[in-house]
Amino acid sequence: MKLGLHVGYWGAGPPADATSAIAEAERLGFDSVWTAEAYGSDALTPLAWWGSTTSRVRLGTDLIQMSARTPTATAMAAITLDHLCGGRFVLGLGVSGPQVVEGWYGQPFPKPLARTREYVSVVRQVLARKEPVTSAGEHYPLPYPGGTGLGKPLKSIVHPLRSDIPIVLGAEGPKNVALAAEIADGWFPIYYSPRREEVYRDALAEGFARPGARRQPNDFEILAMVPVIMGEDVERAADFMRPTLALYIGGMGAREMNFHYDVFVRMGYEEAANKIQQLYLDGSKDEAAAVVPTELIEEVALIGPRAKIKDDIEAWTSSRVTTILLGGTSVPTMQTMAELVL
Repeated sequence: MKLGLHVGYWGAGPPADATSAIAEAERLGFDSVWTAEAYGSDALTPLAWWGSTTSRVRLGTDLIQMSARTPTATAMAAITLDHLCGGRFVLGLGVSGPQVVEGWYGQPFPKPLARTREYVSVVRQVLARKEPVTSAGEHYPLPYPGGTGLGKPLKSIVHPLRSDIPIVLGAEGPKNVALAAEIADGWFPIYYSPRREEVYRDALAEGFARPGARRQPNDFEILAMVPVIMGEDVERAADFMRPTLALYIGGMGAREMNFHYDVFVRMGYEEAANKIQQLYLDGSKDEAAAVVPTELIEEVALIGPRAKIKDDIEAWTSSRVTTILLGGTSVPTMQTMAELVL
């Protein structure tokens, strides 16, 4: 089991302690550091800035919004960062949801699976640098059809440091998880329960079994975000998680399309998820948070005193997860997790 530090995207401004936390992560033996983006700070600039102070940890995006950049632009950024960090970059990509894709990026959301497959294919072409890049796909055709008619296939001016930079996909639905297992080097599950791996087993197996699958289970990364809230009072520790889970289950998306809600339904929490979503969408956010069950939180997070967390970590270390990503974590918590895991 490896540990990664998820710095994420910013709130109202840059996190004040990011530089020191990243330095401590590298000192403690963490494997990786990750940045993200939604509709505020971007993922690439902070990763390059903070990553310049490191020498060993892998530097990755968890994740880049596909709709924010064309696949060739993303490949250019990947080549650039990989050179600058000496071959430590990991490209994490995600399709996001219609609210962000259509509302913020002004891009169409339909056919996310086809778009992801096509996007990754173009990125890999750029990285391979074997020939000028072309794509006959529906979503990212190259050269662009129509227009002036003067577009021509091009090959990156820069020679990639590595022609096969790892690509990790964020995925929640079974079809998207299967796609990640088929075409990517790893998978970011936003919510993962090591006690209910059957929820993901069939989708992963389907992807690995497809013709031309890139990886198999023994060399496929699963990097799970695992919040860690330490404290002697379990319920009080759980209270720190309830508002965030209520937001994702109840308000992140729409009633008719919320991928986070669907994950918890598949975990067996349909009744609780329905109640949380109804309260949240009715404007009762505090009430929605209050009804998030503690046992649901314990499925996806580590909460409580050190001894309990030590016991609960066993489920993670015996699972298919290869990296625990710690987000928004204090240095003392990072140190404790390094002692317990590494």
